[in-house]
Amino acid sequence: MDEIPFWKSKALAEMSTPEWESLCDGCGLCCLNKLEDWDSGDVYFTSVRCKLMDGESCQCTSYPNRWDFVPDCVQLTPEKVPELAWLPPTCAYRLVDEGRDLYWWHPLISGDPETVHIAGVSARGRTISENDVALDDFEDYVVDWPLTVEDHMEPKPPVKP
Repeated sequence: MDEIPFWKSKALAEMSTPEWESLCDGCGLCCLNKLEDWDSGDVYFTSVRCKLMDGESCQCTSYPNRWDFVPDCVQLTPEKVPELAWLPPTCAYRLVDEGRDLYWWHPLISGDPETVHIAGVSARGRTISENDVALDDFEDYVVDWPLTVEDHMEPKPPVKP
């Protein structure tokens, strides 16, 4: 009998720290700078990445100490997930919170951290560091790709042996 994966059997708040951390697929989309329209409240992604995000690995270069360098870095918690409307539609935290399954390319499904990049879901190779863009120019870098889900990315049904 197959064991039910933790993301299907536990609520976000019930997960251990290692389980919680493993939900991150490494796409880097949450580390893109976002702009908010003060009148409408709409949030727009930019292709400008946090100065701590490595543009190729999509990983934070100082994850344990990130608040020393980026004091407003958002700490994702089970309580915040439903409140953060800007979480990408492919985000595992969002999917689990909504009772949905992970995508086929998620490392917990594929067993390979590269599949998020192979599937074209990550920010790899599509960003510029905030160190290289003036804050007033961020609006020139607004993109919609972090909010798109293409058909080929949908979860695949389990294969029967």
